[in-house]
Amino acid sequence: MSKAIRVHSHGGPEALSFDDVEVGHPQAGQVLVRHTAIGLNFLDTYFRSGLYPAPAGLPLIPGGEAAGVVVETGEGVDWLKKGDRIAYTTPLGAYCEERIIPAERLVKIPEGVSDEQAAAMMLKGMTAEYLLRRTFPVKPGDTILYHAAAGGVGLILGQWAKHLGATTIGTAGSADKVELARAHGFDHVINYREKDFVAEVRELTGGRLCDVVYDSVGKDTFPGSLECLRPRGMFVSFGQSSGPIPPFNMALLSQKGSLFATRPTLFNYISTRQELEASAKALFGVVADGNVAIRINQRYALKDAAQAHADLEARRTTGTTVLIP
Repeated sequence: MSKAIRVHSHGGPEALSFDDVEVGHPQAGQVLVRHTAIGLNFLDTYFRSGLYPAPAGLPLIPGGEAAGVVVETGEGVDWLKKGDRIAYTTPLGAYCEERIIPAERLVKIPEGVSDEQAAAMMLKGMTAEYLLRRTFPVKPGDTILYHAAAGGVGLILGQWAKHLGATTIGTAGSADKVELARAHGFDHVINYREKDFVAEVRELTGGRLCDVVYDSVGKDTFPGSLECLRPRGMFVSFGQSSGPIPPFNMALLSQKGSLFATRPTLFNYISTRQELEASAKALFGVVADGNVAIRINQRYALKDAAQAHADLEARRTTGTTVLIP
């Protein structure tokens, strides 16, 4: 038997229970993995609460990224062996000590990257990768606005965008978070609790505004995010930590300057093995080169996942957090 965090009925952090589960042995194309570190993400709270439905229903094991070692391989898996260090991101199932997972979803962790770093950066780091390199390919001279700059994706994206030559503007909700974001690549950070971020963006850009706004906050930053975009700029809504954006008339985009808008998700950008490998390679590359630092700001025991969720939703965490089995 192994241990896992499961959700039997949707609700708050108290809905997370620490259960015994049967794992079994891998079949053809599968691998049995023993986790050494598990990433914590706001997305996990959406599945727990029921905001995002679980494809297989309840009970569900939350968690979208982890690192560990190969324990056993199934038939046909010839590129992995027992003891290999691996990492992955997947919609659900990471909050556990051991699991069976398709080998095609795994990537090997290179030398110079720790298990905790890999667990903390797969989902967040590959999210930063597709946002910066594929949803809106950032180039030198671009100006970007990123909300929740002291969050896990933000601390990676700020460094990476700076490496790409962009002018980076972030928003954060406290003085400590403002300083944290500044230390991770953001040229300017606006405390949205003290200042109007739209007015500040106008002033910082001399009225030119931004080429792209990356918004994972949702309701609280809309439609202000649109006000920060230059004509034909792109609004990228990839989360809703404050609640979903209310329905709006598409004509609003033309009124604000023929804007582009998209609602991407990571798993549409790594749906093939080729895309997964390319995204992970780009991420590991900027980390190995020292252009992006991955720092673990909080650690919780796996059994304390409910406390981790409570702290995350109360904005008591910054940057990256891992659960340790």
